[in-house]
Amino acid sequence: MTRRLSITINPDGALDRARIFKYVRAADEAGVWAVFVPETWGRDAFSMLVQLAERTRQIRLATGIVNVFSRSPGALAQQFATLDELSGGRVIAGLGTSGPQVIEHFHGVSFGRSATRLREVTELLRMLLRQEPLRYEGELFRLERGFTLRFTPLREDVPIYLATFRPAGVRLTAELADGWMPLMIPIERLGEEVGRVRELVQSGGRDSSALDVRSSGQVIVTADVERARHEHKRTLAFYLARMGHFYHTHLAEMGRAEEVARIRATWATGGSVAGAAAVSDDLSEALAAVGSVERCIDRLDEQTAKGVDLHQVSAVGYEGPELGRVFERLVG
Repeated sequence: MTRRLSITINPDGALDRARIFKYVRAADEAGVWAVFVPETWGRDAFSMLVQLAERTRQIRLATGIVNVFSRSPGALAQQFATLDELSGGRVIAGLGTSGPQVIEHFHGVSFGRSATRLREVTELLRMLLRQEPLRYEGELFRLERGFTLRFTPLREDVPIYLATFRPAGVRLTAELADGWMPLMIPIERLGEEVGRVRELVQSGGRDSSALDVRSSGQVIVTADVERARHEHKRTLAFYLARMGHFYHTHLAEMGRAEEVARIRATWATGGSVAGAAAVSDDLSEALAAVGSVERCIDRLDEQTAKGVDLHQVSAVGYEGPELGRVFERLVG
């Protein structure tokens, strides 16, 4: 069975571009379906994706995510259409709202009415890619002059994936998006949550298979399990304790309220090291499978059985032909 896989490249911090390019080329050659590049408050996503477009042949190039507050709908359309043209039609537009910590305290923009903004930006992006004149009367955007892009986009149907997990955003995803990028769904809840979203898709008049579901959890192939597990716990604790209200509320609603409260309280009194240490192996394992290729294939098959279409994977500590073989085995 061939699996559809994605990798993620983090453009922040110390950046070894040569190593990143080798990693993505190995994934490309092995048949990995997509590479996602996130954008937080460091380097932008599009610059890296342009470089990857020039160095790969078939892998899809996705933002994972860029937020819908710091750029206008027109700017997003310019960047996605240009990248799609440069890559020969391989772009996925991964969008989300981010959260008030980043939007208000880094970009200096009000985070108000985030679901409405996500809807209107999605609708306006589709209009621009389809070369429809911009005449739009929304609640946030009112555009009357009929602008279109000054070049014809390579594709008018660039897939739009939305990263959502609160109820209004999930409903919007089921209504409008081509793909859903959920997060922090423990493996024991994954099938239920995917099924719920597919029911929303169907109730809105679309086929339930119209929405491509990316896994919320990570699958990490590595021989250094202890280090990878520690890194996952550290990141998870940071999001639960320091990244606003939405993440910890969501994971608590996924049945992990007691653990979430303990992690947040421990971070508050003991700082980041204590917070990471408070993340149990059980919680970490529910959100990320770490270990051998065989262990990771088991998780991929479990996610597929629960309704996932596109899996997030990474291979840590491998280079050259060995890295390619790891990706090939995961693809199947």
